[in-house]
Amino acid sequence: MSGTFGFALTRTDGAARLGRMQTAHGATETPAFMPVGTQGAVKGVTPAELLACGAQIVLSNTYHLALRPGHELIRDLGGLHRFMGWDGPILTDSGGFQVFSLEGLRRIDEDGVTFRSHLDGSTHTLTPESSMAIQTALGSDVAMVLDECPPLPAARETVEAAVARTTRWARRSRDAYDGPGVPFGIVQGGTYADLRDASVRDLVALDFPGYAIGGVSVGEPPEAIARMARHTAPQLPEDRPRYLMGVGRPEDLVEAGAAGVDLFDCVMPTRNARNGTLFTSEGRINIKREEFRRDPRPLDPACACETCRTASRAYLRHLYVSNEILASRYNTIHNLAYYLGLMAKMRDAIAAGAFASFREAFLATR
Repeated sequence: MSGTFGFALTRTDGAARLGRMQTAHGATETPAFMPVGTQGAVKGVTPAELLACGAQIVLSNTYHLALRPGHELIRDLGGLHRFMGWDGPILTDSGGFQVFSLEGLRRIDEDGVTFRSHLDGSTHTLTPESSMAIQTALGSDVAMVLDECPPLPAARETVEAAVARTTRWARRSRDAYDGPGVPFGIVQGGTYADLRDASVRDLVALDFPGYAIGGVSVGEPPEAIARMARHTAPQLPEDRPRYLMGVGRPEDLVEAGAAGVDLFDCVMPTRNARNGTLFTSEGRINIKREEFRRDPRPLDPACACETCRTASRAYLRHLYVSNEILASRYNTIHNLAYYLGLMAKMRDAIAAGAFASFREAFLATR
């Protein structure tokens, strides 16, 4: 384990956990949400705006950055932190999820995945070793191992084979990685509880600094995601961070926090912002609706973000229907502030020993 990495569990409230993850680029108070910066940028916002929204850590995409501009270029320019102007922690995925989603453009075998680039059709091979080498070049603080993530629906034997291969690839990824950050293992198993159990046992034996719950945002209904999070999280080591990958709606985050999850990521706040769907303390708002044409109120009276301090609902609607770039920026700033503010409320509730009542009140508004 890297000497600069550590995780301290500071309080529990039921299964919910309050913690602190330390990296070479600073600490992250957990539970924490990671805005998704797929190509080295969270769409529409600057690093300074991310900080103002409350971001502590961001996620970036190994697959996309390896193809463009290339991980060697990023390494030669001082690493991803310097390249994107973000001084805080960065977690990078392995690239596996993006490759596996290229159905018809990839072939999986024991060595890795051979795929054709979505950019120019060129052929590439991603192995556990090359994925970790790419993430080493990027200089991320947390590097996710290469895993096999079968899409749903999948037969049990397909998921079982993916779990076994994920373990083999996890060992190869761990052995190949030499920093500067730390690798996290990824639990697979679909919606089969016993396969999740087997995956946890195999990965915990490999002694990773942190663990992710993967394969839970590939088509399952929300109740299945919550069930697998509740089933898997308590089995993971108490003294290591637990990360639920690719989830999701605000209520999903609260439910997973109640199950003992520490880290989250999802494109939902930024993607929905660009589509005009905004999260508020009063529920979701579709800002393009005619009812907001003359509405002088702030988007969310309970929010202190730049958008809510500056723009009325009428103005936000005008920007959106006029296809102004500022619409995406304002909307993204607000949605990120909402998600990151939700994490702060979760942390406060756990610290106060009041998470159960917080959860009940929050879910009652959904």
